[in-house]
Amino acid sequence: MPTDSISSILEQQTDVLARMTPGDREALLALGTEQDFRKGEFVFRAGAPGKHVYFLREGRVKVCQPSRSGKEVLLWFCFAGEMFGLAEVAQGGGRVVHAQACEASKVLKLSQAQFSEFLHAHPGALPLVMQVLSCRMRSLGEVIVNLINDDVETRIMKLILRLSARHGVRIGQDIHLSITLTHQEIADMVGTTRQTVTEVLNDLKRRGVLSLENRRIHIESPETSYATFG
Repeated sequence: MPTDSISSILEQQTDVLARMTPGDREALLALGTEQDFRKGEFVFRAGAPGKHVYFLREGRVKVCQPSRSGKEVLLWFCFAGEMFGLAEVAQGGGRVVHAQACEASKVLKLSQAQFSEFLHAHPGALPLVMQVLSCRMRSLGEVIVNLINDDVETRIMKLILRLSARHGVRIGQDIHLSITLTHQEIADMVGTTRQTVTEVLNDLKRRGVLSLENRRIHIESPETSYATFG
């Protein structure tokens, strides 16, 4: 992937609240109720009624699907400004996923009726909602294809590159991922074990592909990495 394409990706706006017009955003904030969640606290669990839509104001939330074996599949992270919990509100029924705070987080909560009222009064926000759903579907589709076609190293690097496209900061020749990730979180997103993630990251460090500092990943040769794994 050429350098200008990488720069373009890094500039993509993922903050749905920021993409709303000031009037739409103010109306949404006025309708909702803010709640604070401690690190590790669940915003909702699988099986709970799907009656609310959430917008993340501060912090980070992970959305996971539990399995019968007791393991969790980490579907995606939500960052400040992003929305989540929409699928069950749209189709009805109970939650099929967990939403858990990865750090101290502040969430705006709207009932199904409030959110419908908002979209009816502010139709300009509806394309943003559709874009969120479309983006998530494409992302999950890519995950499925990667699980079928790629080895573990490639899946891990594709995840890192995908996250760096949204949450990376270019410093000199490197790209620094601006979020922290545990090895277990990476394992849960690519379908492997924590031990395997540790081994792969150590090997990538030895080869000079990336470095780690305080659980933050630095991609040391981004153009080469995109060409090899992108």
